[in-house]
Amino acid sequence: MNTIKVVKQLLEWNEDCSNEVKDILSGKKIFAINIMSAPGAGKTSLIIKLIEKLQPNYHVAVIEGDIAGQIDAEKLDSLGVPVVQLNTNGACHIEAMSMKKMLGYFDLDDIDVLFIENVGNLVCPAEFEVGEDAKLAMVSIPEGDDKVVKYPLLFSKADIVVLNKFDMKRFFDFNDRELEGDVRALNGEAKVYRTSCEANEGIDALYKDIEKRIVGKLGEKNAQAR
Repeated sequence: MNTIKVVKQLLEWNEDCSNEVKDILSGKKIFAINIMSAPGAGKTSLIIKLIEKLQPNYHVAVIEGDIAGQIDAEKLDSLGVPVVQLNTNGACHIEAMSMKKMLGYFDLDDIDVLFIENVGNLVCPAEFEVGEDAKLAMVSIPEGDDKVVKYPLLFSKADIVVLNKFDMKRFFDFNDRELEGDVRALNGEAKVYRTSCEANEGIDALYKDIEKRIVGKLGEKNAQAR
């Protein structure tokens, strides 16, 4: 019983802090998207593709979550966008309190879109709200098509589900229709996209969805108006 109480208190505390983060981002008119997947699914590559499309019209920043290191942050920094590396030192997810602290490293008046690249994990990140406007869950083709069944919480909460590295489908026994059906059974509102960062496939459709969500929060705002 003591363990159950501790977990409940932690989640309630995180929810309170998440609401604070959401208020801060709303006050600054910043759209935040939390990207979650297993390690190696292609989160950073996808973020780079989306930033390249967003940059002409929006000011973008990234919080890069990793247990250790800053390899991905360096890739993102080369795009000329503000990046803060969050090393969790063993924790398998980003918490709202860390998010709140990270916001202090940015000029929030000069950001329209904030990408949160969560720690590579299909379990823990789904448990913790971080003040985001949208959740994107990603599965790469080499991982297999059973991930929605095995890790339902993440996909039940996702606004967007991306099947990445789709150009590799011919090499794997991956039933994308079955996986999409598993998503629909859990979450009829989620949008499912098939992408390949290597082949530059499916990125446009995903980008249009995300931009529509951005405009829905921020209104029509472009680089010329800034």
